[in-house]
Amino acid sequence: MSSYAPLADYLKQSGSNSVAATFADIETVLGRTLPPSAYRHRPWWANEARGHSHAKAWLDAGYETEQVDMENRKLVFRKIAPASPNHEMAESAAGFMHSGNAISKMPRRHPAFGSMKGTFTIEPGHDLTAPMFTDEEWAEIEKEMDADWDQIEQGMTKNK
Repeated sequence: MSSYAPLADYLKQSGSNSVAATFADIETVLGRTLPPSAYRHRPWWANEARGHSHAKAWLDAGYETEQVDMENRKLVFRKIAPASPNHEMAESAAGFMHSGNAISKMPRRHPAFGSMKGTFTIEPGHDLTAPMFTDEEWAEIEKEMDADWDQIEQGMTKNK
């Protein structure tokens, strides 16, 4: 039995679509402290079951982590449907389901999906498709780059 089985049981019993928890809450459920890497490394909370018994526990319970806040030591477990014994992103034979003669790809999310959530904000009304520089600004940048390149070439020829 995995040392993270109490967490899996707790999530299964919650029956909720999302379970907000602090790291301290998780330690209470487990009856022991989390390893130091859980406090220092965001990838510890990734939804990657291979080689990670802690992630396998919450994935087998039908949940995945999101909104991991390392600074405030809290996160949300979100219910995924359906719970699958194969949580890896690699496209292997296990990543496909046979239905008659057709092969349909099972939907999967990359373990890093959502890991950047909340790290930056796009200003309301900002057009992401707008060019970064106007034509005049590009002309000025190119002029400066040409001048820099000329100086580099002059320095290279002086040494010869």
